[in-house]
Amino acid sequence: MKMAGSRYLKEPFECAHEHRFETVDRIMALQFETVEKRLERIEAMIGGVEKRLWMTVFGVVGVILSQAAQSLVAFGPK
Repeated sequence: MKMAGSRYLKEPFECAHEHRFETVDRIMALQFETVEKRLERIEAMIGGVEKRLWMTVFGVVGVILSQAAQSLVAFGPK
């Protein structure tokens, strides 16, 4: 005995396949949104680390220049 599907669908369960593809598309879109948000947070953290790194570099250069200036003043003409 042959099982007959709906007379309105070409194949039985065709509608279920379409819904499954729509669901997969929605899940993929949500996953891409999540990945994008994570990347934005990572970029923000990298920006903060970069600022701190530059502040450290400028601090070290400032200390070296101030010590050089002090040594020039100490050995300068009296």
